[in-house]
Amino acid sequence: MKDLLDRIAQVPRKRHRRVIAIAGPPASGKTTLARDLAAQIPKAAVLPMDGFHLDNDVLDARGLRARKGAPETFDAVGFVALVRSLQTPGVIKIPTFDRSKDATVPNGAELAADCDTVLVEGNYLLLGRKPWDQLREEWDFSVSLDVPMPVLRERLVNRWLNHGLTHEDAVKRAEGNDIPNAENIVQNGFEADFSYPNLYKTPYKT
Repeated sequence: MKDLLDRIAQVPRKRHRRVIAIAGPPASGKTTLARDLAAQIPKAAVLPMDGFHLDNDVLDARGLRARKGAPETFDAVGFVALVRSLQTPGVIKIPTFDRSKDATVPNGAELAADCDTVLVEGNYLLLGRKPWDQLREEWDFSVSLDVPMPVLRERLVNRWLNHGLTHEDAVKRAEGNDIPNAENIVQNGFEADFSYPNLYKTPYKT
């Protein structure tokens, strides 16, 4: 991690805040890495993309509940707008995601006024498809997590097992939605400034 911390420390401040993208497929370790970095970077905060999941009733109306987590199941336009607003001085309210309720929480957290490095973590931060591709110009530095697909598959199955699914159902959920999303990211993503190796080898943790 020292190499990555050194690289981030060298990123020049061009605007009010430095905005660092931590991107990668589901279960690649984005949240863990972002939190670890934030703990070692002064005045840093983590902004998860999860707060922009569309509500389940919206997904039901669009027939997308089974695809929750795919690019089209997020409020991508709202997310782009929030990322752009990070250069506005002062406190910034951000939505969060309550996994126990499977629902977003409007204004569930905030970025402090003195926060000067924001570590944005999410699956589609480097996706080369509209409107996600608009984010590319907002990153002062980008990091992608390099995790082999077999490792991702194991972690994703374990995630659903941890949520109480049977092994058969866990495999179906992983292969029916999560793996295609991961492949989409790998096949259609922009190259990051820094590729982070697969150092998080422990089982997926919720």
